[in-house]
Amino acid sequence: MQLTPNFTLAEFTRSAKAQALGLENTPTAAAKANLMRTAQMLERVRAHLGVPITITSGYRGPVLNQSVGGATSSDHLQGMAADVVAPKFGTPYEVAKALAPHLQALGIGQIIYEKSGRSEWVHLSTRVPEKSANRVITIVVGKGVQIGIQRT
Repeated sequence: MQLTPNFTLAEFTRSAKAQALGLENTPTAAAKANLMRTAQMLERVRAHLGVPITITSGYRGPVLNQSVGGATSSDHLQGMAADVVAPKFGTPYEVAKALAPHLQALGIGQIIYEKSGRSEWVHLSTRVPEKSANRVITIVVGKGVQIGIQRT
């Protein structure tokens, strides 16, 4: 199912972990509606960067979210977030730095530059956190949370 010109429902629900574990990863009707809004936000991000972006993690059902160690309050559970990379633009750090000043214009509620070992990605959510300090953050597994997009 095509959500927007450049993003499909399959991109948001694809998961190697779900496939390996034999898990269903079908969004609820409410999550599907949120995924439409998330895909629209990603279209704006794609246009802003001027290059394609790849969704590395989108919607996660509760069992899948738990199996990947996701937070119980994760926006992925509601279809309100996607983890992305844009190799033709640059590293995830460079992508996050380029997007952070444009949250309002792009409809990004929260941006997180995340790093775990050698893997790194940009988490983009349509949900605006209650605390404004949590709108732009860096998370490095094992090192905690830092305000802003920080080089790690």
